[in-house]
Amino acid sequence: MVQLYNLHPFGSQQVVPCKLEPERFCGGGRDALFVAAGCKVEAFAVAGQELCQPRCAFSTLGRVLRLAYSEAGDYLVAIEEKNKATFLRAYVNWRSKRTENSRVYNITPVEISFCVGYVAVMSDLEVLILKLEPGPKNGERVHHNPRKTNNRMRRTEEGISNEISQLESDDFVICQKPLELLGEKSEQSGLSVTLESTGLADEKGKYSHFQHLLYRRFAPDISSYVLSDDIKLHSLQLLPIYQTGSLTSDGKNLSQEKELLSLFCFFSLPHVGYLYMVVKSVELMSVYQYPEKSQQAVLTPQFLHVITSNNLQCFTVRCSAAAAREEDPYMDTTLKACPPVSMDVCALRIQLFIGLKAICHFKNHIILLTKADPEAIPERRQSPKRLLSRKDTSVKIKIPPVAEAGWNLYIVNTISPVQLYKEMIDYSNTYKTVKTQSCIHLLSEAHLLVRAALMDASQLEPGEKAELLEAFKESCGHLGDCYSRLDSQHSHLTLPYYKMSGLSMAEVLARMDWTVEDGLQKYERGLIFYINHSLYENLDEELSEELAAKVVQMFYVAEPKQVPHILCSPSMKNINPLTAMSYLRKLDTSGFSSILVTLTKAAVALKMGDLDMHRNEMKSHSEMKLVCGFILEPRLLIQQRKGQIVPAELALHLKETQPGLLVASVLGLQKNNKIGIEEADSFFKVLCAKDEDTTPQLLVDFWEAQLVACLPDVVLQELFFKLTSQYIWRLSKRQPPDTPPLRTSEDLINACSHYGLIYPWVHILISSDSLADKNYTEDLSKLQSLICGPSFDIASIIPFLEPLSEDTIAGLSVHVLCRTRLKEYEQCIDMLLERCPEAVIPYANHELKEENRTLWWKKLLPELCRRIKCGGEKYQLYLSSLKETLSIVAVELELKDFMNVLPEDGTAAFFLPYLLYCSRKKSLT
Repeated sequence: MVQLYNLHPFGSQQVVPCKLEPERFCGGGRDALFVAAGCKVEAFAVAGQELCQPRCAFSTLGRVLRLAYSEAGDYLVAIEEKNKATFLRAYVNWRSKRTENSRVYNITPVEISFCVGYVAVMSDLEVLILKLEPGPKNGERVHHNPRKTNNRMRRTEEGISNEISQLESDDFVICQKPLELLGEKSEQSGLSVTLESTGLADEKGKYSHFQHLLYRRFAPDISSYVLSDDIKLHSLQLLPIYQTGSLTSDGKNLSQEKELLSLFCFFSLPHVGYLYMVVKSVELMSVYQYPEKSQQAVLTPQFLHVITSNNLQCFTVRCSAAAAREEDPYMDTTLKACPPVSMDVCALRIQLFIGLKAICHFKNHIILLTKADPEAIPERRQSPKRLLSRKDTSVKIKIPPVAEAGWNLYIVNTISPVQLYKEMIDYSNTYKTVKTQSCIHLLSEAHLLVRAALMDASQLEPGEKAELLEAFKESCGHLGDCYSRLDSQHSHLTLPYYKMSGLSMAEVLARMDWTVEDGLQKYERGLIFYINHSLYENLDEELSEELAAKVVQMFYVAEPKQVPHILCSPSMKNINPLTAMSYLRKLDTSGFSSILVTLTKAAVALKMGDLDMHRNEMKSHSEMKLVCGFILEPRLLIQQRKGQIVPAELALHLKETQPGLLVASVLGLQKNNKIGIEEADSFFKVLCAKDEDTTPQLLVDFWEAQLVACLPDVVLQELFFKLTSQYIWRLSKRQPPDTPPLRTSEDLINACSHYGLIYPWVHILISSDSLADKNYTEDLSKLQSLICGPSFDIASIIPFLEPLSEDTIAGLSVHVLCRTRLKEYEQCIDMLLERCPEAVIPYANHELKEENRTLWWKKLLPELCRRIKCGGEKYQLYLSSLKETLSIVAVELELKDFMNVLPEDGTAAFFLPYLLYCSRKKSLT
């Protein structure tokens, strides 16, 4: 359905000073108009609102049947007829008033439109659209042969034609049925197409094959049982829209190079026009029903102009709506919106013009040719009889030979998009108080008008573009207002339109009508949807106390379940705590009780300074339920302002009073994808007022909790690195944690498989250090436990052990543990013998097993003997270790092998007991 408005898209008009009666005309680029009459072409200069002036005139070879101008190459093309032969001539130097340089092709022209590699061909009742595609390079010659299917179709058509001829000879009229084929199916049209390369040498072979896009066939209207020659297609046109940058930018295009964004094809029957989109997909966008028979039409990115015998009609188009969706991937989301392509088109104006014959458009001008028909003079044939028969009273139309038709060629200036936009906005105000689709429809038309103008920003002055951008934002605000008053499936469009308008939430709320009817306040779904989403998006906008109170009242009436959520929004920071608490208590009395209401009341109580109420609310549920409540509404703990994470007041309080609950809650948020790993780390650093280079203990507690929870999204080695780096740093600096750790090493070993049992020899090693404090010991035990665990990648930590000196017992234990995990047992034995001999035997008992058992007599035994010979203060420790080693070796080796490993210069009396035991063990067994 086509809606009709009485708007004024047309402005002033002027008469073109033609010398001869125009037969054909067309626009030429930005500043020229061509008019053909017979074998003569006149060119006129057209610039803005100034009167058009003659530019040049030249003769053609034959009578001009059609004219077309090519912006690429700046040449004029004419289809000419002479001596019943038809020629196509291209005039490449018309600006110099000389026209001899032309190229003639012996072809039979049909109505064709060509644009950026697309060709549309139209006959009386058929339309075919093809996409030409480039071929091989290096001048390779390509012949495109018709497919066999086409040959079969051609033969089929010939058979049909013969059959039709036979039937028509018997007084039958056969009409083919209407047909529409889209995409690849259009190859089934039966039309045979062959490409032939002609032109300059370097252009040959540019297009070697093609793709079928659309075929449509219409049937003549035979409802009156008379076939009329007037039932023919007309006004075939391809319209491109180019991408030149974002239309909502600050006025600066990202690129000035034109790139095809969308392509549209229009053609028309006398009473119906059709507009197709033909780039990425082929689909029918709009159908135009004319109130009377059309003669010609011209399509622009903003309008469709149609002429009838006495009217100039202006219809809206959906080209900008389709192009916007091709240009912006965020269209039709919560970020951006655009009126739908399927929206009904409308007629903005039907302007009276007597005797319209032809129409043309370029820039902001409409060119019209009018010709008044000579006055018809009826003449009655006088009958001598008094009683005249019906046949005798017939009227004959006679044209006096002296009467000639008057003609004019007009230039009609269209008004600026902004001016027409303002008129449409004023017109829409008549629907403002009535909730009908008419208001939205007209506002959508105004929005698309501005959007279309912005898409052709290269034609705009800087001031015009700024004015259009302002109008674009204003139109978005008007559409947001309309959708906010809706309670339908389209009410969600309130959000993207308000976003595109640039209005703040406070400005949107100020546009609302807060009047109460019949004592009841009703809030439509569109407004609720917008406010709810805006409060969830952590906007850097704080509502005033008054507006915040209106918002909470709005949600209490419309969606009471959302009240706890909206009170947690940073935008509601200024709400009076007493007002917030009163609404939360109303939820309790109405039977709406949940953990979320409890936590929100606890948070509001903190703002009120009522610690007793806060404690009572927190004690009313178990810790597990409290964690679930924080997962439902993370903003109770974590908020964002200006892109930065900010701990909520409740989080600051829990840090001092219930740090375990705080860590468990943030862990729950991470498990449920409510917060990322880096965000959680940043939260704890900000919470504890630490800079990026300092790690608070609460963050270490969180990392340990992550290991215990075995979260699937956490990369274990990264988490190990964080923890070990922190343990090593604090051990090397002897830096105690800033707060008491939530878990001891024993807790972690019992709760988490990644923390392993610490090897027994490590305890003996550590027990020799009596100066270590409790916190120091805990960090060391956690580090040792991680190294002893099954999941730790030891090689990754070696480069970071440098700060932890081997001179300390703690450093020694870590280094020996790491080397042991790397199976560097001999180095470990040397280190222990040098620094802590009493731990050597426990170490050997634990580590030197199975394939490593030979190290007892190949490494430990000779090394102890060598050190004993040197004497020193550790002599007794070495001697004690040697005796235990000999006892182990005597059991493991045969007598001969045992004697071979003993030192040659040893005292026989010392080794004799072990030799006797080794010799007797076989008889004992």
